[in-house]
Amino acid sequence: MEVHIVVTGAAGMLGTALLARPWPGVTWTGVDIRPLAPRARERATFVQADVRDTGTLARVFGTADVVVHSAAALPSHRAAEIRSVDVDGTVSALEAARRAGVDRFVHVSSTAVYGLPRHCPTPEDHPCEPVDPYSAAKLDAETAVLRLRAQGLCAPIVRPKTFLGEERLGLFAMLFEWADEGRHFPLIGGGDVATQMLDVDDLCDAIQLVCEGPDGKVNDTFNIGAHEFRTLRADFQAVLDAAGHGRRVLTVPVGPAVGVLRVLAALRLSPVYKRLVHKLTRDSYVSTERAARQLGFTPRFSNEQALLKTYRWWRANTRRRGTGRTHRDPWKQGALRLAKALF
Repeated sequence: MEVHIVVTGAAGMLGTALLARPWPGVTWTGVDIRPLAPRARERATFVQADVRDTGTLARVFGTADVVVHSAAALPSHRAAEIRSVDVDGTVSALEAARRAGVDRFVHVSSTAVYGLPRHCPTPEDHPCEPVDPYSAAKLDAETAVLRLRAQGLCAPIVRPKTFLGEERLGLFAMLFEWADEGRHFPLIGGGDVATQMLDVDDLCDAIQLVCEGPDGKVNDTFNIGAHEFRTLRADFQAVLDAAGHGRRVLTVPVGPAVGVLRVLAALRLSPVYKRLVHKLTRDSYVSTERAARQLGFTPRFSNEQALLKTYRWWRANTRRRGTGRTHRDPWKQGALRLAKALF
């Protein structure tokens, strides 16, 4: 039986990966305010629309068996925009799904909802304590999803760790660029913290599982992350080694670096936002036991494999500079570009 899936945020990195995914029996419609990436255009019907346009979404959702809601503003955006897109946009999409009678609404959230958790591996029932506009918006969006779940909608929530793969640029483009240019790469505290990431193909696997599984198994909230990961130093060093220049990850003292980056971020002269600064200095990994038990989720890629896959794609496909508006754009490095001369 053919299943029709509508993806919001379809021009983003995750949306692109989903639309380009081999998935027998599935037809696609992508919704975004930006055009689709080339590899997604031949696979999907495209509707250009703002996720906050409830009326248009309701018409588009009228043909949907499943909605995958992945539209979001990034942590580097202004607070008002984050709230408008991530919270108001989710409320709009939920109302559109209700009007259209959609059977299943898959919400792509983030492990950012935990804030800076005290316990690792962090389980799904860990207290959520937002620390910035992005994590607060993601949690409020989840609250809206849970309200409709309580009213009978099958509404799985997936909370991915930072994910990598084709089209992923953002902050990782800094690592790839510095490695490719034969520079050392500085990390606050030297990166000696256990940090879990995720390959976008594994995230797509998880989303497929929640799209296809029975309501009783999938109507829940799931952390999604790699099973194999090391420290940031070790995983980033793998990229420097692949670049072939013999460069190393260098240690930057925590106190002075955090102070400078906070000031630069506040002045919008650096893309390294507050929560990311903290993530660079403490362990960050979640439990994926629930996804394994209820969905049968088993990630195929380690942190290192995901990073190296993305770096190889970057070397083969892009040297562009952009605005940093999505994960498909490299971020403006701001004042950090000047720091390259030191490394």
